[in-house]
Amino acid sequence: MEVPINFDDIRPLNNDEVRDAIESLINNADFERAFRYIQPDVDWKKFSETMRSYKTKEDFKSKLAYQIVMMVAGKTTFSLTISGRSRLPKDKKPCTFISNHRDIVLDASFLNVMLYDVGYGMTQVAIGDNLLIRSWIETLVRLNNSFLVKRNLPVRQKLDASAELSAYIRHTILETKESIWIAQREGRAKDSDDRTQTSILKMFNMSGDKDILSNLMELNLFPVAISYELDPCDYLKAKEFQQKRDDPEFAKSQRDDLLSMETGILNSKGRVHFTLTEPINESLAKLDPTLEKNELLGEIAMIIDKEIYKHYRFYPCNFVAFDLLYNTNRFSGNYGAKDKEQFVKYLQGQLDKIVLQNKDEDFLRTKILEMYSNPLKNHIENE
Repeated sequence: MEVPINFDDIRPLNNDEVRDAIESLINNADFERAFRYIQPDVDWKKFSETMRSYKTKEDFKSKLAYQIVMMVAGKTTFSLTISGRSRLPKDKKPCTFISNHRDIVLDASFLNVMLYDVGYGMTQVAIGDNLLIRSWIETLVRLNNSFLVKRNLPVRQKLDASAELSAYIRHTILETKESIWIAQREGRAKDSDDRTQTSILKMFNMSGDKDILSNLMELNLFPVAISYELDPCDYLKAKEFQQKRDDPEFAKSQRDDLLSMETGILNSKGRVHFTLTEPINESLAKLDPTLEKNELLGEIAMIIDKEIYKHYRFYPCNFVAFDLLYNTNRFSGNYGAKDKEQFVKYLQGQLDKIVLQNKDEDFLRTKILEMYSNPLKNHIENE
């Protein structure tokens, strides 16, 4: 499929646009309020001078963005770690990092600072345009080297947008030689039952001029398993499950999305670990290219999923949640009485935050337990 190489509506900012973008941010009252929410004591005049010193996206990413992400990690995580770095291409060959998705903002942000620390470099990041609730947010994410994924479009426009996105990703990997990060599905798996959507793979394939396997192998798909000990948004996700159960027409508001972003960024996550799994080109090369298209895409999705399932890192809360949900002692050897007591107390505290007119606490408790047990369930089912 031929797509004009004109990506102005979705690409990150170019370096010659950085100066104007920074000026627009430091003169935006909403941006200042949001930044003070994270760093209340900031001297805005001095901060503005620092911002003006950044002449390129690389300056901005490696200095201010890096500093803010590490500050958030320091305040809200017990530890932030990465494993599997030896699997990164030794020649820094660009990859398409594809991962499960827990936090709207921090999944890619945490991955980028850790890739930067090990000398690989930061990726471009796919972000849904539904999250660009304020104009300054779009300026900020494009300054931070993110590209936009268009959401909520009519069918015909959605096809065109997918073709444009596919062409942009292939152009970025093959021509500009930058890695990208993208989630394995549209939006987060709110029950943590992580499964790659074949629609993502179809989108990848649209811009290729070879067979499906060759087109995807060109993008160097590299699964990443993300494990958060605690999800600050678990109670918000559980609440949404009940709202959709009680009203199939329920749709989140922009205010809901903002609350999820704020809650995920600012609240405790415990231990956070990223595992760089195995790049999958060798596995793709073993597949039968004559398989029917949807069957082949399903096989590819399963390869990605199994890499993620295999490389989760588990914490006592995952084992406790599984035993509570399934009324078993199967994993009692993986936690102590104190671990169980702490998680049960945490669970009740999160449930207490949920305000609903017809609050179904049993249902809500089950949904949160599923969030913490599904990664373990998928892991053991794929051993």
